[in-house]
Amino acid sequence: MRTIKHSGVHELEIRRSRFICALARVLTEEEAQAFIAARRRAHRDATHNCTAYVLGEHGEITRNSDDGEPAGTAGLPMLEVLGRRGLTGVAAVVTRYFGGVKLGAGGLVRAYGQAVAETIDAVGVVERRPVVTVTVTVGHDRAGRLQRDLHATPYPPVGARYGPSAEIDVAVPEEELTAFDTWVAAATGGQAAVRRGARALVDVEI
Repeated sequence: MRTIKHSGVHELEIRRSRFICALARVLTEEEAQAFIAARRRAHRDATHNCTAYVLGEHGEITRNSDDGEPAGTAGLPMLEVLGRRGLTGVAAVVTRYFGGVKLGAGGLVRAYGQAVAETIDAVGVVERRPVVTVTVTVGHDRAGRLQRDLHATPYPPVGARYGPSAEIDVAVPEEELTAFDTWVAAATGGQAAVRRGARALVDVEI
């Protein structure tokens, strides 16, 4: 799944109207609605505050609003840009201050879509990939070398604890768990115990 790298705001002017697009990373509809409400409060004097958001691991939840613009000319094109970019976990608000020149239905569709597209380009996109935290337990005599070896692989350690044995935490992509187990066995001569823990999503730049 893809989402924006971080929240951000971008402004453009089209035929004297100001279009201010704000994007935010959100996980739930409550977070999306809170972000939208905050933007509307911040721009309560605007002509329109049009909105769209996509949620869910597969982008299965979508909502949009034209906020008084002609039906289908604002929220829907905003939503379509998010969909074309393959994004989820994103809320968008495009605030319009009318500049006195009417854009027509086609012009509005292009303007609202352009505002979202330019803002996505400005903030950047990341891919959220599932990883599993794997704890490798070895004797202290092997821990230092194992940590050095891990740093030379795509699996750098993310934490370590030292008690009766050394416990080294590694974030491993879900699809590479079996390969990682094989690597650990070879690297430690079969002298390590491997325990799989929680699943999480991490950001990877693309």
